[in-house]
Amino acid sequence: MVTLEQFIVDKQQEFEGASGAFSKILRDLSLGAKLISFYLRRASLTGLLGELGLTNIQGESVQKLDHLANTLFIRLFSQNPHVAGLASEEEEHFIATNPHGKYVVLFDPLDGSSNIDVGVPVGTIFSIYRRVSPVGSPCEARDFLQGGRAQVAAGYVLYGTSTLLFYTTGQGVHGFTLEPAAGEFLLTYPQVQMPAQCAFYSFNDNQLHEWAPGLQRYVQDLHARNRTAAKPQSLRYVGSLVADFHRNLLKGGLFMYPGTVKKPEGKLRLLYEAYPMAWLTEQAGGKATDGQKPILDLPAQNIHQRVPLFLGPAEEINRITTFLSENVPVETL
Repeated sequence: MVTLEQFIVDKQQEFEGASGAFSKILRDLSLGAKLISFYLRRASLTGLLGELGLTNIQGESVQKLDHLANTLFIRLFSQNPHVAGLASEEEEHFIATNPHGKYVVLFDPLDGSSNIDVGVPVGTIFSIYRRVSPVGSPCEARDFLQGGRAQVAAGYVLYGTSTLLFYTTGQGVHGFTLEPAAGEFLLTYPQVQMPAQCAFYSFNDNQLHEWAPGLQRYVQDLHARNRTAAKPQSLRYVGSLVADFHRNLLKGGLFMYPGTVKKPEGKLRLLYEAYPMAWLTEQAGGKATDGQKPILDLPAQNIHQRVPLFLGPAEEINRITTFLSENVPVETL
């Protein structure tokens, strides 16, 4: 039975220049996850369900648990001497904390929060960078805009039938399950690999007519293949990125949230959602693109930048890229 903290200590050599700072950041993250897990289980009994009556920087209604999770992580990371600054999907600007810290943390405090009231699993997504601005001075915007390949750690917490924490430091993906009685995350999924075969697909095709012609053609091809396949793929989509991605990571599946004609940039955030999930996907043997280019190679220009997102087994992602690259007419849908 290996705890998250012990695992990190044992793997310190994988984390370049590690001096215990990384383990302290993960400790704060896991503490936040344990508290959020507790509040989620009691939400319907304590009046924490529903909207707060505020709108965040994304133009979305803030759920009560959104606000609680965001405030909790801000307080935890602000008190960590190794964290120079943090950026949250819920905050308009990044927050400078300890000028002597060597890392910055980015996070989506409660992904899929619109599903909270109906009991669908939700999650926390996080990403850690080593700062590039001078230590001893306040952190700067460039510390958060280094690009996906500069991440030194990334992962997510899934709050479902059990609370799971999956992360990578560039040496594979490892998963931990919270043992509530002991209050510890225990290693339960060492060296996770995404199955090469695509068993599921997760996307909302309600706006199919607004997608690029090549992508519409791909969906037609997907349905045609499934009509004749001995074991067709199954649609599994709940609208919670962490929940949909987690299933596909373990079982093998495609997740996509493309842009539309009206919003070609898509909906998901590059820094808080796409970068971390893309790195996890690649580390598990899959592929992550915006439909053409690898997500991790896309430059970051602002902390709330949006991007189309395609995650899954390499063969299926390559198929999508081919359809988007070819000028193929769209059949009647």
